[in-house]
Amino acid sequence: MSDKFTVEIISPDQTVLKQETKEVIIPSFEGQMGILNNHIPLITFLRPGIITIKAEGEKKYYVEEGTVEFSNNNLLILTSTVRDLANFDKSSINELLQKAEANLNTESTDKDRYVASYKIETLREISE
Repeated sequence: MSDKFTVEIISPDQTVLKQETKEVIIPSFEGQMGILNNHIPLITFLRPGIITIKAEGEKKYYVEEGTVEFSNNNLLILTSTVRDLANFDKSSINELLQKAEANLNTESTDKDRYVASYKIETLREISE
């Protein structure tokens, strides 16, 4: 019996990734969540953070928002803000970080400030 399942990341204009994997770690509002083969069915929302896909190697993607659905050993991630960390240059990271820090104080709700703080934390982590 295989310990793998299918993960698919889709943005509005393309399928970013579709492959077999052993484990995926997602940044959800409930916290970091690990998904393995035969995980219980799940629907949740992404917060800003890093998606880690562990197969033969490890792939990492930056996301700001999205939805996740897991059922029948298929993980579907829908997001409009996915970026492969391997191709994410420092100038883009710094630009996003500056915008996020400037917007933090102007956010009107606690939820908006919560999301902005995770965005800033993640961007600082990957810029190091």
